[in-house]
This record gives sequence, C-alpha cells and structure tokens, in this order.
Amino acid sequence: MKNLNSFLPADFEQMDKHFRTHFFNSLTGFKSLTLAGTQNEKGQTNLAVFSQVIHLGADPAMIGILVRPASVPRHSLENINKTGFFTLNHVKESFVKKAHQTSARYAEDISEFEAVGLTPFYSENIKAPYVKEADIRIGLKAVEQLVIQSNQTILIAGEIIEVMLPQEIVKSDGFIDLHQAASLTVSGLDAYLSTNKIARFSYAKPDKPLENLAY
Repeated sequence: MKNLNSFLPADFEQMDKHFRTHFFNSLTGFKSLTLAGTQNEKGQTNLAVFSQVIHLGADPAMIGILVRPASVPRHSLENINKTGFFTLNHVKESFVKKAHQTSARYAEDISEFEAVGLTPFYSENIKAPYVKEADIRIGLKAVEQLVIQSNQTILIAGEIIEVMLPQEIVKSDGFIDLHQAASLTVSGLDAYLSTNKIARFSYAKPDKPLENLAY
C-alpha cells in the first residue's frame, strides 16, 4: 500500500477553493445520481442533477435531498416550496452528458428539459415532471425541511408517493438490481461511473456464516 498523506484543519484552510470543493465532494465515496424534476405554480419546469440523496426510511417510505444554502436563487428549492412535490430520476449513460449540463445556471424562465434535450413526463399523482428517458422514476411529496445550522444547507424530506421502474429489476425479496438497470453513480461533482457486480450477502448475524445471495 502507498504511503498515506494526512490532512488536518490547518491544511484545509490552505487549500484553493476549487481544490477544496472537489476534495471534500469526492471524499465521502460514490453517491447516488439522480435528476430532480420540479415545476412552479405556473407550470414552468426545472431539472437539476443531484448527488446528495439520502434514504430516510422504508415505513413510511422517505427519501431526503440536500440543497445548498439559499444565498442565491435555488430553483428546485423554490419550486418544491411552491408546489410541495418533486421527482427523482435515475441517470443512464445514454443521457449522462445532458444530465450534467443541467448543473449550469440557467435563468428561471428557461427549462433545463428544453435546454439540454430531455423530455418531461407527467403522471396523475405528482405535480412535478419526471424524465421520460429515465427507467427508474420516483415521485415525492415534501413533508419536512431541516436547516443544518452549521452551514445553512437544507435537508428536504420527501414521502415517496409513486415509483416507476421495470418489473424485471425487482427481485423476489424486493431488492432492486440497479446494476441490471444500468443506473450510474457519481464521484465528486463531475465524475460519472458505471457499476460492476461483486457480491450480495445474507443478513449478518453473530453466530451464522454469511451466504452469497444470487445477484
């Protein structure tokens, strides 16, 4: 193994702003990659790539997204506050470049769907647009917001109202095979990766050997 470098708070302060941003965004490991679809009360759509996505629980089924401080206009946050709904859509290699382009700072009256060439899709259950090109789509109702006082980031807790996905990727025990679905992951702010299967193990118990599950 290579020698490890040690970084301390004094080193953090000396880091260039962009270096520091990339360093800490990639430090936590590979992250979920989704496109968040929203619209305002007038129907103006917005689409933004999100990697700060958190599983909050299965009963009730909830997902959280972390939004940067509202020190500048955050169209996704504003739309969620106005309508109460948002969608999360998994990204595939076929449109990953378009997904990344949604991170550009478009004006509020410009739809990222149109700007990058993705297609909005609506269901009867969610007042927010899905991405038609996505194979895994999650519709959510915002139920709670928490401001992290230390840095003013905002955690939005959403209750899952609707899920759309191919039936064949849902296994008999409920496990969703994201590798089979070809969902991508992201490291840092701009590095996109596909996955390789390694193993799926049985529930860990102190007195029972692990079993390799079919995967």
